[in-house]
Order: sequence, then C-alpha cells, then structure tokens
Amino acid sequence: MKFTSVFDIIGPVMIGPSSSHTAGAARIGRVARDLFGRQPKWAKIHLYGSFAETYKGHGTDVALVGGLLNYDTFDERIKTAFADAKKAGLDYEFIPETANTEHPNTARLVIGDDEGEMSVVGISIGGGKIEVSEVNGFKLRLTGGMPAILVVHDDRAGCIANVANCLAMHEVNIGHMEVSRIERGLTALMVIEVDQNIEDKILQQISLIPYITKVSKINN
Repeated sequence: MKFTSVFDIIGPVMIGPSSSHTAGAARIGRVARDLFGRQPKWAKIHLYGSFAETYKGHGTDVALVGGLLNYDTFDERIKTAFADAKKAGLDYEFIPETANTEHPNTARLVIGDDEGEMSVVGISIGGGKIEVSEVNGFKLRLTGGMPAILVVHDDRAGCIANVANCLAMHEVNIGHMEVSRIERGLTALMVIEVDQNIEDKILQQISLIPYITKVSKINN
C-alpha cells in the first residue's frame, strides 16, 4: 500500500474514537452540506452495514450531524452537535437499514429545506477519508480531499468543453473530471476536482453558460 502522507498512517486530527466512524462521518456530513450550498433544515440519515450497527457507540451520529452544521473533524463542537442542531433549527432522523452495500461504512443523507432537497451517498473508506458515490441518483466518485465543483446541465454537445474553457481562462487546473447521466439527452452531472478553491465569481460565470442548470462547490 502506498502512503502519500503521514496522516494516511496515523489518521486525521479528529474528535471521537474512530477515524472511519467519526472523522469520516463528519466529512460525509460536511460535504453533503457543501453540495447543498446552505444549512439544511432537516435531514433523514440512512445508515448501512457497520454504520447501522454501531453508530451510537462510535459517535457516527453526532459526527454526521456535526458535519451538517459545517463542523470539521477536529471541531470540539462535534460533541455538542445534537444540542447545536436544535438551536440551529436542524431536525434530523437516523434510519438504520439492513440492505447490503458495497462498503460497510455507508450513509445516505437526504437533506433539505423549504427551497429544495438533495440526496448524497457517502462512504467512509478509512483513516478519515471518504468517497461520495451518488448525488441525486447520479453515480460518481468524489473523494472530498480536493476542491471540487459539481455542474448539473442538460446533456448537450459543447457543455463540457465550455466549462473546461471557463476554468482554463481563470488558470484553474483540473485534477480529475467525470460525467454521469441517468439517460441520454436529459440531465447530466459533471464532477470536477481542481487544484485550488474556486472563487464565487467563477461559479457565476459557469452558471451563465448555456444549458447549465446548477453549480455547487466543495472547498478544501
């Protein structure tokens, strides 16, 4: 196994007993909040495999809620996430599931408010690292370890090139990119991991490109 950092071996700076069940869970919650683009008012959190079996004892529950409140893995406020969520007006429900998943540490977060909702499937792969495998039914692979943008668009020729050209114009380098679509010719999703955090003005320019319907970002 190749390690790129000492933190791959000893794990992240974190609150809680387990890098997989606590730090990873907090990151899943925080990435879901970033993708939603604002503080959700409610969350239905479906837990699978090991998450479903041990979420209370390992702090997975408070970590996921803490992430939805935008707390990082090392934030002491994770310990008081339930009380903080009540103050913030965030209602949440944990739903242990029995269905089999590809990875034992899997959570599906369905979050929303009066303006809309979003479904995010996250996997804690160990050492505090995560992967997002699905957003609103779109299959993808998003690590959460790099800044990224997600672009929802009509499945039309030229969309991908126009977004890439906009990033290049602002000297933003693309580290990884993939496109997912549920059905040809309908809605598609671009997932673009980049080398630096994206400024809001760039997101605004991307949102004005023809056939683009929604743009969201994850900062690192």
